[in-house]
Amino acid sequence: MFFEERFFTTTMAKVSHKGNKSLKKEDVFKRLAENRYAKFQYEILETIEAGIELLGTEVKSIRSSNVNLRDGYCSFRDGEILLLNVHISPHKNVGSFFNHDPLRNRKLLLHKKEIIKLKSQTEKKGLTIIPLSIYLKGSWIKLTIGVGKGKKLYDKRQADKQKDIKREIKIALKR
Repeated sequence: MFFEERFFTTTMAKVSHKGNKSLKKEDVFKRLAENRYAKFQYEILETIEAGIELLGTEVKSIRSSNVNLRDGYCSFRDGEILLLNVHISPHKNVGSFFNHDPLRNRKLLLHKKEIIKLKSQTEKKGLTIIPLSIYLKGSWIKLTIGVGKGKKLYDKRQADKQKDIKREIKIALKR
């Protein structure tokens, strides 16, 4: 009788797990850091998802959201695209020997066609490549980069006016 009860509970447990398969590991997104200032400084024309080449202690720091994307930008060198001036804080629970340099250059992982396209856009039109956000996609750390054109002062004022008008309309509709 004990054997039959154990068998019954294990088959019940297996049946209950089948319903959870609809949620895939790749579908889970967790935003770790965002560059809000970039949307104020630049008019973002296009966004691209890229991988980053990281060290182990950098991964630990990013997972604990110790990243600053505010001053970051991307540059090209030897057919590769590099992420520059992004501060990833050293991990606290590791000795200084194993830790990383917080402002080191990091290689972005993109297809060759995407790199060529980005390089031609930045050279011809005078656009800039900026990191917008860093997030977890399943167990992978991904970076969203944007191709942007710098805003002038009057463009920023106009954007603020539009934002205020939308806010006032939203408040008026709630009443």
